[in-house]
Amino acid sequence: MLKKIDRYILWKFLATFFYSIALIVVVVIIFDISEKIDDFLESKAPLNAIVFDYYLNFIPFFVNLFSPLFTFIAVIFFTSKMASNTEIVAILSSGMSFRRMLVPYFLGAMVITLLSLYLNNFVIPNSNKYRLAFEETYIRSTFRNHDRNIHRQIAPNTYIYFDRFDNIRSTGYKFSLEKYDNKKLKYKLMAETIKWDTIAKVWHIEHYIIRTIDGMEEDIQKGMALDTTLNIDAKDFGRRINTVETMNYFELNEFIEKEKVKGSEKIAFYEIEKHKRFAFPFATFILTLVGVSLASKKVRGGIGLHIGLGLLISFSYILFMQVSITFATNANLSPFLAMWIPNILFGFLAYSLFKIAPK
Repeated sequence: MLKKIDRYILWKFLATFFYSIALIVVVVIIFDISEKIDDFLESKAPLNAIVFDYYLNFIPFFVNLFSPLFTFIAVIFFTSKMASNTEIVAILSSGMSFRRMLVPYFLGAMVITLLSLYLNNFVIPNSNKYRLAFEETYIRSTFRNHDRNIHRQIAPNTYIYFDRFDNIRSTGYKFSLEKYDNKKLKYKLMAETIKWDTIAKVWHIEHYIIRTIDGMEEDIQKGMALDTTLNIDAKDFGRRINTVETMNYFELNEFIEKEKVKGSEKIAFYEIEKHKRFAFPFATFILTLVGVSLASKKVRGGIGLHIGLGLLISFSYILFMQVSITFATNANLSPFLAMWIPNILFGFLAYSLFKIAPK
């Protein structure tokens, strides 16, 4: 059962966290409005869309994005204040062990972690649909696909290739389609252009060559135009990577499996998004332990020194996370490892600080 001191620490923890996050959200919104006001005026964005579609959905996204960081800052702040008021000394002198004193801290971390997991995987993806739709309409320029040498698998043993795809015109250039049987090429279609017909819902192919291979025999057909259906849609080439932010946990898993079958080169980005939704919330426990271990000792520098160290460690964590993401996207590091390596490293730091913390 929770003791009175447990409820006191838990209340201090959660109250400081939500108060600090509320303050920073107000500041961030003010800065964001000042930065985007010209875009709002130029695009003639309606006030109700700015308030309800953008900022109302921006708040949970921002809060969840920085919840581990502000958990850490909250722990550092109120624990330093307790230490400077000799409350930590009184708690430990009463017979409560340092390990036992961590219980309300970890209860608070668990509340924040569970809330963050739910927001990450179900609430925020839905709110991102409105936020990103607003950005596409009133803030961002029209998306253009700049990918080159695009390969996709659209069915078992069936592959397509584009030199490039213009998503504005829904047109692909230097297109080919290949079908294999037992790793042997049986059919190949090549064309200069292929365009999605939005009315007929078919692909219109121009200046094509079809090779049909049967053992040692090969049949070649040429033509000016051909309409066909393919297990792929033009919209697959016309969305930004951050579209996955609009998918809940189950939709994201299903989307990743489909993209793996197609052979998408952006799988690493999608899996980073998936694992980040779990790694970030669990960082709350690690950063909480680091914060308590650092701030529980009364020092001459007081709260200022603890907050300075806290900010240094916080930005170090963010730096490690960005480095890991870079390795995952450019050096074939596993996205799972990329998202959890910072937690593992700072887990060792947390344990080391816990061992030397005043008991």
